[in-house]
Amino acid sequence: MAKIHTFHIPVMGIGFTVDTPLKVSKYGIDSVISLVDDILVEKLRKMYCSKFEIPYQEITNKIDDFRAKRITSYLNLINDLAEKKFDELKNSANEIKEYFSLLPDTSSLKQEFKKLTDKKFNDISTWVKDNIQMGSIDVNIMTKIDSDNYRDGEKLPMEYNDAHAALRGFAQSKLKSSLILSAGMNPRLYTYMENFKDFYPNEKGELKKKIVIKVSDFRSAFIQAKFLAKKGLWVSEYRIESGLNCGGHAFATDGYLLGPILAEVKKNKEELIEAVHELYTEGLKAKNITVPTAVLPIKITVQGGVGTAEEHEFLLNHYNMDKVGWGSPFLLVPEVVNVDDKTSDLLSIAKEKDLYLSDISPLGVKFNSLRGNTKDEEKLKLAADGKPGSLCPKQYLVSNKEYTDKAICTASFRFQRIKIKELNAKNLQESEYQKEYNKIIDKSCICVGLGTSALINYGLDTKVEGLGVSVCPGPNMAYYSKKRSLKEMVDNIYGRTNTFNHENRPHMFIKELDLYIDYMKTKLDEAKENFTVAQGKYLIKFGKNLEDGINYYNSLFNNLKGAFEDTKAKMLDDLNNSKKILNSIVNEVKGLTEVVA
Repeated sequence: MAKIHTFHIPVMGIGFTVDTPLKVSKYGIDSVISLVDDILVEKLRKMYCSKFEIPYQEITNKIDDFRAKRITSYLNLINDLAEKKFDELKNSANEIKEYFSLLPDTSSLKQEFKKLTDKKFNDISTWVKDNIQMGSIDVNIMTKIDSDNYRDGEKLPMEYNDAHAALRGFAQSKLKSSLILSAGMNPRLYTYMENFKDFYPNEKGELKKKIVIKVSDFRSAFIQAKFLAKKGLWVSEYRIESGLNCGGHAFATDGYLLGPILAEVKKNKEELIEAVHELYTEGLKAKNITVPTAVLPIKITVQGGVGTAEEHEFLLNHYNMDKVGWGSPFLLVPEVVNVDDKTSDLLSIAKEKDLYLSDISPLGVKFNSLRGNTKDEEKLKLAADGKPGSLCPKQYLVSNKEYTDKAICTASFRFQRIKIKELNAKNLQESEYQKEYNKIIDKSCICVGLGTSALINYGLDTKVEGLGVSVCPGPNMAYYSKKRSLKEMVDNIYGRTNTFNHENRPHMFIKELDLYIDYMKTKLDEAKENFTVAQGKYLIKFGKNLEDGINYYNSLFNNLKGAFEDTKAKMLDDLNNSKKILNSIVNEVKGLTEVVA
């Protein structure tokens, strides 16, 4: 098939893109559904069945394997409805025109369509039906959200864990699409994938279900791909994401920047394919599965902080990326994602200071958040009323066994009550007490908050969830300030229009660099309380990696022709300023290291 779009819409939160494929796949745009919340998808399945007059039978939590069955049923419904919308599009002249208007102008498919319509053929419907395709309805599993589940007080077998059940729900669905694995490697989960035939090639060498791994560097990609290949599982896409210049949980590298990482992947792509294919062949033979006659294709894609058509094209052309992910800007496109009015208004006025790397996630991982979001306001009010913590109605992020045999969530009322009681017994000075208290109550019930916006948007019951909404935009959100239509956003991506104010927006590489320098400064401040030689060595290595990245960018931009001509001088000046700040931090680290050595 001809190349369709050069961008995809990544998963955002839990509920923001939970039904986005139903809105954009008919236009050939790929998007991603989160599989965290089976309660949410069951509510939406009921709503859509009612809307389209489809028989609905509730899958209650009393049914065996209800989580997987809810996910399978929801994905099947979204698939059926999306296919119906696509069929309707193929029979609508206006919708067909809209489909082709959204395609990049460089698309051979779009150019062929223009030739046919210019010649004014009476009927090109057959050609259209043979050449256009739907966008992929992909799904995302956070591999670490894999908590144990219980029935009647008894722990269920591992395959009933959250991520395992979500994987099974996707594997048993009728979707022909991709499973995106994020948040790092989970060997148990990866091994469990061996049980499902759709991940293996058919007699034609085709994969019904493809595997995508989200990674932050080449080494991680290589390790995970080899692990899966030995089991006869092929990674079809390596989705490289900025460690800090992204939305949601932030998995910072040790100072390795996106540009050098992309350069390394580009340089070593063939080595990666050759090594993984060899292991893959052995893995398939061990399972008596026919080895495809040709090496299966792979894609390399990137996401995290891209915000202009020029950046988009540069990533495609300079680093040979197959696609670029555009996430946070779509939070201001209401026809594509589920964002309630209050949250949308906050996003519209958000500046750099309002978008911050927080400690609110119960997983203990840094989390991109928006100041003043309604879930945090709800959390702070409960604490002020003497009722800190959440009732933990969904329990997807339970992971702490500090005080209990069965894991509980650090954002829960139960955990925070124990922790505060323990804190009270320490008899700390007021300032020190308040500092420790704030750390406890900072944790937020994001597994609920990240899905609630969808319920509010559709007027569904929020009695269990409440009305508080968590949102997790990337830092790039600061440079978008107005709601836009899908057409306006796509035209911005492809450079057909520039309706966004990018006047004070730094280049995505410069922004990520500054985020890493701020991150290093924060790490240093945290370490000062009890500074050790080991911490010093880590921070010096971190700084060295950043310095190497700056040197790479200096060489890149100085030798670059035909790209960023209008902003190159400012980018080089920004790099120089960043290097001065970095050197100051590194010198401070070296001084502290010498003192404690």
